[in-house]
Amino acid sequence: MDFSQPEQGSRRLAGFAFVVVLHLLVGYVLVTGLARKVVEVVRGPIEVKVIEEVVKQPPPPEVLLPPPPKMAAPPPPFIPPPEVAIAPPPVAAPTITAVTAEAPPAPQAPVIARPVETAPPAPPAAPAVRSAAVECPNYREVLGAIVYPREALLEGIEGSVVIEFTVTAGGQIRDPVVRQSSNRVFNRVSLSTVSRLNCPGQGRDVRVQAPIDFRIR
Repeated sequence: MDFSQPEQGSRRLAGFAFVVVLHLLVGYVLVTGLARKVVEVVRGPIEVKVIEEVVKQPPPPEVLLPPPPKMAAPPPPFIPPPEVAIAPPPVAAPTITAVTAEAPPAPQAPVIARPVETAPPAPPAAPAVRSAAVECPNYREVLGAIVYPREALLEGIEGSVVIEFTVTAGGQIRDPVVRQSSNRVFNRVSLSTVSRLNCPGQGRDVRVQAPIDFRIR
């Protein structure tokens, strides 16, 4: 005879009853909203804190203080020297050794001789400048043979030039220069014209001027 069967039936009945009660309890909780409150309690506010890492700062640099200024010793106080009174030597009274009847002559002022003023030497007289018409016999003949400058002829330019030169003692023409000129276009022709003059020597150098006129005829 098996006595274990009634015991197994009672266990199954107890387990079935427990499952039914559990389902009823879950349904009640869902209907009454108790489960929602439990969830809200569980979801309470969560505080989040950020913990910053503490960075250790380096120590500040050491400040070097300047050395204290050197204090110069004050100068010693000025002590004026003691005043010493110096007595002047006694003045001896003048003694009269001799008495003369006549008074001595008064001193005469020295006589200063005035320097003799001499007139400065007169500057040497400048040599007279002579005319080429007098000193050079072929002066007019040479002037009549002048070739008019082409540039001045094309532009219709007229003018005059004064040439000064030296006639040596032997009759040579030397150092011709242009003293006056109305236009540079006539200078070269005038200098070459003077070189053709025939001026006889006078035994010394003579300064001569030759005026030359340029006119279109």
